[in-house]
Amino acid sequence: MKKSLVALAALAVAGMASAQSSVTLFGIVDATISGFSNKSEGALGQNVTTSQTVLRNSGYNSSRLGFRGTEDLGGGLAASFWLEGALNNDDGTGAATGGGQNWQRRSTVSLSGAFGEVRLGRDFTPTFWNDTVFDPFGTNGVGTNIISTANGYNNPGSTISQGGFTANTTYFRASNSIGFFLPPNLGGFYGQVMYAFNEKTSYDPGTLTPPGASAFIANPTQAGRNERAGRYAGGRIGYAKGPLDVALAYGQSTIASNYFAGTTNNLNTWNLGASYDFGVVKLFGEYSDAKLKQDTSSNFVAGATNPFGFREPGAEGWLIGATVPVGPGLIRVSYSAVDYKNTGAYINQVFGFQPDPKADKFALGYVHNLSKRTALYATVARVSNKNGADLTVGGPAFYTTTSALTGTLTPKNSTGYDLGIRHSF
Repeated sequence: MKKSLVALAALAVAGMASAQSSVTLFGIVDATISGFSNKSEGALGQNVTTSQTVLRNSGYNSSRLGFRGTEDLGGGLAASFWLEGALNNDDGTGAATGGGQNWQRRSTVSLSGAFGEVRLGRDFTPTFWNDTVFDPFGTNGVGTNIISTANGYNNPGSTISQGGFTANTTYFRASNSIGFFLPPNLGGFYGQVMYAFNEKTSYDPGTLTPPGASAFIANPTQAGRNERAGRYAGGRIGYAKGPLDVALAYGQSTIASNYFAGTTNNLNTWNLGASYDFGVVKLFGEYSDAKLKQDTSSNFVAGATNPFGFREPGAEGWLIGATVPVGPGLIRVSYSAVDYKNTGAYINQVFGFQPDPKADKFALGYVHNLSKRTALYATVARVSNKNGADLTVGGPAFYTTTSALTGTLTPKNSTGYDLGIRHSF
């Protein structure tokens, strides 16, 4: 009898635990046949095209594998975790160096309640959310809006001297971050703030900062002094109710610093996005502005590094788009553009010898849902570059090597397509 009571008590405790806690395995496997054609053009009309056809992943949604769980702590409190990593299902590897699995898409632990949610770990930055939420293509595949291409870290083709926009390691996500999210019961208002530590070592006295004062004097151009690089601070506030969703975000990413020169390079980004669902069509729009600003420790340093007060480099972008439901399918379309400001030599700002680089992009796609979890999709896109911009839809880089046969080549246009299948679980 006692054994039976003990067994019943154990089952009751187990039932309570299972009711209070949950762990979910989830993921997406997305495979696409993609083609790319990137053309450069010479002054006398010579053309050189680099092309490629590949089987790759993440043409519609990013392939991923994840685990998430929540524990009810009582009193309205809950603890949760989220571990999510990218998958290279086209070749069977993970996204880590060497092909192993990691959790760099998201790895967080959090505490939530009526006050909102405090989240710690690696997560999307507030400024990236607007770029992806208000893009009909969700910043995936050849249809990814050109704002994201121009600002994304190490994106293919974005090698122009754009003042460090593609050197921003915290564009998509930030590691070592603390985030706070407003509770969901604010009548449609939502928001978040994030601060990410760079986890660099500080020295007191500062003259001991590597490589040391004497080494810096001997070779001022050497690297190794980015004590502040990797820090991110930003926030996002929005309103979503019924068919309307609108959000404003701002963030500052520290991409370089030099203790001995007294300079810190920050990339300041703000964007405003919105969508409105009319039922027969859903409209999207976004405006983005990014500026690279060099902060100095004194007026003397500012005068030495920028004596004439030239404007800092910037990238201004915008997007309009739409999705149209058609039976079990969805038509997607977008047009986006980006204009770079003050990216050339200082003298060009005075005399205007060369116009600023610019690029625009048109993308069109169709998604056919076979079920709630499985879809077929097709996307085509084209980027047009002007004045030295070199953005692509993906694939190989533009051919720009100067030779007697081709002369000087300039990137012109990039065309690509995705034909794929996506399955979620």
